[in-house]
Amino acid sequence: MSHQPVALVTGGGRGIGLGICEALAAEGWCVAFSGLRDASDVTEALERIEQHGGEAKYIRADVSVADDRQRAIDEIRSAFGRLDMLVNNAGITSQGRDDILAAGEASYDKVMDVNLKGPFFLTQLAANYMVEQMETGVDLRACVINISSISAQFISTNRGDYCLTKAAMGMLTQLWASRLGEYGIPVYEIQPGLIRTDMTAAVTEKYDRMIADGLLVTPRWGEPGDVGKAVAMLARGDLAYSTGQTLTIDGGMHIRRL
Repeated sequence: MSHQPVALVTGGGRGIGLGICEALAAEGWCVAFSGLRDASDVTEALERIEQHGGEAKYIRADVSVADDRQRAIDEIRSAFGRLDMLVNNAGITSQGRDDILAAGEASYDKVMDVNLKGPFFLTQLAANYMVEQMETGVDLRACVINISSISAQFISTNRGDYCLTKAAMGMLTQLWASRLGEYGIPVYEIQPGLIRTDMTAAVTEKYDRMIADGLLVTPRWGEPGDVGKAVAMLARGDLAYSTGQTLTIDGGMHIRRL
């Protein structure tokens, strides 16, 4: 069994997920991260995480697939012998970004499966494993963190399914926070705003203009490391008495101003 705490970060090979993995590694965590790419395509991500001092493991798994979710937990059990924290970060945006007057069910179902069903049932698996460990006397730094989006508060009518899943993550967080409270496992939601990643690359010019026009109180793009620092803070237990809460990392975008 690893003597260091172990985290599973879904979608951890790039963007926000990689920023989270790097921040946790710098705090002494072993990091397992999942994704859809071949192992040969995440070599750089593994190296970046390990450069921060942490042991890293890649698990190729689709969070929307039940067998993959179970295999991810099984591989962590085999490799590390423990799991302290789950970070539900993996997500996709609307396929085709169709107006909701024309959006199809195939995209809707896929976004729901990845962004909502996956985190719900992976949390179920991870939580049961955490409780099992606690009952055998393992001293865990147990925690669950759900990465949603400012799109839980700001609508986009060409990404309706995406917005719905991100809004639902708030309820998912409160449900699991309530259920796991008796075991001392806090559950949090983090809502990133405009973060510079592969997902936002296609709309960089649009948001550059909006930032210049005053969209944000802090007038810059967020970076994956901004979210990573927030996860690291929660992982340390700095907000242990705030389970079920939402932390917004958005440069003040959510503040209503006249």
